[in-house]
Amino acid sequence: MVQKDRYIRFDWAVKRLLRNKANFGVLEGFLTVLLGEPIRIVEILESEGNQQRENDKFNRVDIKARNSKDEIIIVEVQNTREIYYLERILFGVAKAITEHIELGELYSEVKKVYSISILYFDIGKGNDYLYHGQNSFVGVHTGDFLEVTTKEKDAIVRKLPAEIFPEYFLIRVNEFNKVAVTPLEEWIEYLKTGIIRPDTKAPGLEEARRKLIYYNMDRAEQLAYDEHINAVMIQNDVLSTAADEGRQEGRQEGLAEGRQEGLAEGRQKGLAEGRQEEKIENARTMKSLNIPSEVIHQVTGLSIKDIEEL
Repeated sequence: MVQKDRYIRFDWAVKRLLRNKANFGVLEGFLTVLLGEPIRIVEILESEGNQQRENDKFNRVDIKARNSKDEIIIVEVQNTREIYYLERILFGVAKAITEHIELGELYSEVKKVYSISILYFDIGKGNDYLYHGQNSFVGVHTGDFLEVTTKEKDAIVRKLPAEIFPEYFLIRVNEFNKVAVTPLEEWIEYLKTGIIRPDTKAPGLEEARRKLIYYNMDRAEQLAYDEHINAVMIQNDVLSTAADEGRQEGRQEGLAEGRQEGLAEGRQKGLAEGRQEEKIENARTMKSLNIPSEVIHQVTGLSIKDIEEL
């Protein structure tokens, strides 16, 4: 790509640029394409991911917004694997619901929440790059969908539970391997590669081409962005290398144990000590790269306490 066509990664844009009201159009376009209806962002709400701190973690970044229908939308980017990710997004949605209803208010004030996760790791087994989940109540014997009675604007109306309960979208970016044809596919292509087509008509991407250009940032912002990208690449490389080394070590151990069964006990003890030292060394390396202790724990198996004491 020529210089002018280098675009900022979406996770950085979410962290630094898309919180600005002047740039809401980019996020609105993405949400409009994903949800299949026009979305207008009214405001960005306070959330953990909104807090700008020197020690912000690059592994995860999120943005929480309120749309014109008074619904809450959480968009989260996760760069590396997290074992209990589904549990965490469930907690995040529950927290968002309870944060936006005051004690003593009617349950009619409960806000519908959309949870959108942009994932750069393999969350599980599946052939699609986009998964959608929502609550519905289906008759066990009849197969029909239950409609609930509710009051809205002084009128009694019927609603499907899916109109009230949260909706979840999991976008498995690395699983996208298609030629982008639809606006949604163009968006996923940008999320994966950082490429935006010059002739794109996809909502939000036209604005992104004008506003998310790397060379429009000042030098300090460019350096901070380059550091962020470097940290993500190093972290992914460390995790990938650790996994490969673990598999190779396992194969070598199996062969050695097969050849010398009589020395199994002594060998296991030596291997255990060697593995422990290797884990500690890997942990030191990852800690020097400011990789979160929780990620180091997942990769090495060392306790959070041991990691913090290194």
